[in-house]
Amino acid sequence: MRIVYMGTPDFAVAPLEAILAAGYQVSLVVTQPDKQKGRGQVMQMSPVKECALRHNIPVFQPVKIRQEESVRELSRYEADIFVVAAFGQILSEEILAMPRFGCINIHASLLPALRGAAPIQWAIINGDRESGVTIQQMAKGVDTGDILSQRAVPLAVKETGETLHDKLMEAGAGLIVETLEQIGRGEITPRKQDEALATHVGKLTRAMGLIDWKKDAAFIERLLRGLTPWPGAYTFYRGRQLKIWEADVPAQEETDVYPAGVVRVEKDFFDVATGEGILRVRSLQLEGKRRMQVKEFLLGYELSPGEFLGQEQ
Repeated sequence: MRIVYMGTPDFAVAPLEAILAAGYQVSLVVTQPDKQKGRGQVMQMSPVKECALRHNIPVFQPVKIRQEESVRELSRYEADIFVVAAFGQILSEEILAMPRFGCINIHASLLPALRGAAPIQWAIINGDRESGVTIQQMAKGVDTGDILSQRAVPLAVKETGETLHDKLMEAGAGLIVETLEQIGRGEITPRKQDEALATHVGKLTRAMGLIDWKKDAAFIERLLRGLTPWPGAYTFYRGRQLKIWEADVPAQEETDVYPAGVVRVEKDFFDVATGEGILRVRSLQLEGKRRMQVKEFLLGYELSPGEFLGQEQ
């Protein structure tokens, strides 16, 4: 089976490695163009391109995959199937119909739930107990194609976007190899998605990380875990951005009523009142500083009950 593999970030590396380890022929890797990153604006290759070069696989980096010249380039390889994992561009119907077995996609959710660009983070923010990966037959719509296979992955109590990313990446790597084997043997029975159960999520933005203290503590705690490592959940301390990395939601009595702002400061943590409940902050990062535990932060900065965190001081 001749494969053209399309992917860009770290999430797409493990599946590519697994496909190669299983002995499949990957005749071309398609990934996003190199981009300037960092303060020095140094050109950097995508993780998938780095992987392809290590294995001496030709790399194609179209600015727009739907353009006529890109379509012509893909057709040269006469692939049996296109495997897509977080590529970052939408394929045209002409491309979808090109390979003998069509195009299949590794999506980081249990479709039809969490269609879209950031299913890993939203599974945590929403408070889901499990996520998973879906191998779907790609269709015209975004993540609307028939389901070929799925694998559920339970979420740990303190799951973060980073840890769930790695779990789903490994699950996707195993599942794509199994699915390719089943496709090759003609053992796959596609299953249509139930549109009534479909949910949609958008891309992550920096603005999403701004903490709204009117939200309940449980939601804020899930937000900061879901947005780890990027963009992170943040507030403001005396005009400076303050990222909160770790926090808990302590139990409270139904009769407990708290004033707004910081309500308690101890050696290892401080408590902030929310719209419902208390957020107990344990590690953070002040703008321009490294990440640190609250104990270390309080050695250099003053914080007292009654102080407000946020843009309005």
